[in-house]
Amino acid sequence: MDTNDSILEKIQILITKYFSSPQEAFRFFDKNSDGKLSSQELVKLLKEAEISGFIRGIVARKLIESYDTSGDHYVDWEEFKMAYSELLGLNQEKKQN
Repeated sequence: MDTNDSILEKIQILITKYFSSPQEAFRFFDKNSDGKLSSQELVKLLKEAEISGFIRGIVARKLIESYDTSGDHYVDWEEFKMAYSELLGLNQEKKQN
């Protein structure tokens, strides 16, 4: 089973490998262009990041729980940006250790 660090690393690899910016990745996965990622849209992002099918739904719910500061059960661009910044910080920490 994927660990938290492994999941975060796979998401970062997906974003940096296939998109020129986190915003471009956000727009790509925001299929209905409402400016928010739903649980279903996050599951598609996780699938593209090669996260195990067994845990995609769980991880999507945890991402929403962790980063949905507005309480609307979605991840908007500002929340996504915050999550991505945190992800970059974790990877920098990991490299320094």
